[in-house]
Amino acid sequence: MEEARETLKVVFAGHVDHGKSTVIGRLLLDTGAIAQGAVDKARAAAKEAGQPFEFAYLLDALEEERKQGVTIDIAKIRFRTAKRDYLVIDAPGHREFLKNMISGAADAEAAFLVVDAERGVEEQSLRHAHALSLLGARRVGVIVNKMDLVGYREEAFARIRAEITAYLGNLEIDAFPVVPLSAKAGENIVTRSELMPWSASPPLSEAMDELERDRSDESLRLPTQDVYKFDGRRIVAGRVESGGLQVGDRVVVSPGKRETQIRALASWPPAPEKVAAREGESVGLILADEFFHRRGEIISHLGDPPQVADSIKASLFWLGRAPLARGKKYKLKLATAAVEATVAEIVSVTDSQTLNARPGAPEVGANEVAQIWLSLKEKIALDPFSRHRATGRFVLVDGYDVAGGGIVLETRALAAAAGFLEGEISARSEIFAEYFYRYRDGSIVRENPAPRVFAKGDKVPLRGISYSYPASFDVAIFRDRAAVLIREGAVADIMPLEKYSYGGFPLVNGRGFAIKAGSAEEWEKARDALLGQGPPGALGSVGSILDFNVYRKIALGGDL
Repeated sequence: MEEARETLKVVFAGHVDHGKSTVIGRLLLDTGAIAQGAVDKARAAAKEAGQPFEFAYLLDALEEERKQGVTIDIAKIRFRTAKRDYLVIDAPGHREFLKNMISGAADAEAAFLVVDAERGVEEQSLRHAHALSLLGARRVGVIVNKMDLVGYREEAFARIRAEITAYLGNLEIDAFPVVPLSAKAGENIVTRSELMPWSASPPLSEAMDELERDRSDESLRLPTQDVYKFDGRRIVAGRVESGGLQVGDRVVVSPGKRETQIRALASWPPAPEKVAAREGESVGLILADEFFHRRGEIISHLGDPPQVADSIKASLFWLGRAPLARGKKYKLKLATAAVEATVAEIVSVTDSQTLNARPGAPEVGANEVAQIWLSLKEKIALDPFSRHRATGRFVLVDGYDVAGGGIVLETRALAAAAGFLEGEISARSEIFAEYFYRYRDGSIVRENPAPRVFAKGDKVPLRGISYSYPASFDVAIFRDRAAVLIREGAVADIMPLEKYSYGGFPLVNGRGFAIKAGSAEEWEKARDALLGQGPPGALGSVGSILDFNVYRKIALGGDL
């Protein structure tokens, strides 16, 4: 049986027409990853189209790409050297396709920036370098391509090397290795070029073998992808983004910080002997405690959990058609989590060419880099990017478009403006807010005249203008996954929702709507439905679960 080989994922980026796809095409051909028959077929296709053959045609499978001569989508190609296997990602270079480059590079473990020896470092070269820095690259190889166009002169290479090395250095990126070559002529691809005897660089294939994967993320991070119920088992599925795990490990599930143990690993087809999983593997976990898991939670080992926050400071590369503006809402996607995010503050905007920062800018335009604060609608588990890459990198979605990507610089948990607080449990609630009918325009408004955060032992207002609660009742706050027990008009306990058991007391949600549950079984069905974990439509409409009129009413209010 062949011994398992290491696979390194490498992205190639750079300005359009600097030859990324040609470099990769030649690399595939010269390493034997593409059969000669495929090359002959590509030559024939080029001839039929009335175009000269380019090695990039070996990658550009899209008909539109061949028509325009540019790489539009992301191509992923495999090849191998004597040392290891490679998954090569060809990232498009046009400005319109920079968002595809971010998507392609986000999963890469190493990167090369391709620069044209004749044209030198251009605008998109700098933008792609900046984007790579935001994706966490700390070492980037540089390929100075088309050396044939400058007569293979050492001074032409040295000039570009000095310029790009200085720029990457300002981004705190180490430029190594820097390889001169001519992809079209096949010089310095897999064998050392005799036309550049002055070069101390090995050929490209050997330079790639010198790259090492960044192994700084050793702690376990497994974002939950989905939860399946199969053969009476609840299986938590996800991909191990860093570290490793094995049966018997004690783990914590965040943001709820629930501790449990890995009882078994599930796989398809079944493999009873599987007892461990490592970085990069997709796996199903059977846990000792049947918590209510949801997509976006992160599983880690005890003692090194991710942070839990609803406010993050980020470094962002903006690509949206409309500028990013303070107060605007977007969808933030981080690992498998998705949450509404509001731009709370634009700290500064950085010019990607000069790297000069403008503090206090009112908005962020397309292709600009900025530092911003985002306020999240609910707490999620994440890490500063300096600690963990996979759980410290995100994208912002505007409508249906990926409009920006960035990394988490720091986090903070905002205290609830109104609600309940106990240790690390911060639960927002509007059960004491008032609802008014405004006669002037016929609208219904919700007002919170005196927002307050309640702790254990605090007395609560049982009656207001538009609400009236019994002396003892329970509050289930689903968005923050918390439960609050009110006994004789005071807060008796605040706990994670997973630890709450129905005790026969009246139930309301975080807005004071009565939950229609008169037994433990009815509560569990309502809970699963409101958490989105029950069978679709099992309890009918939301009106069959919640009732506004039990403890609330709409009061007349507002000016005439």
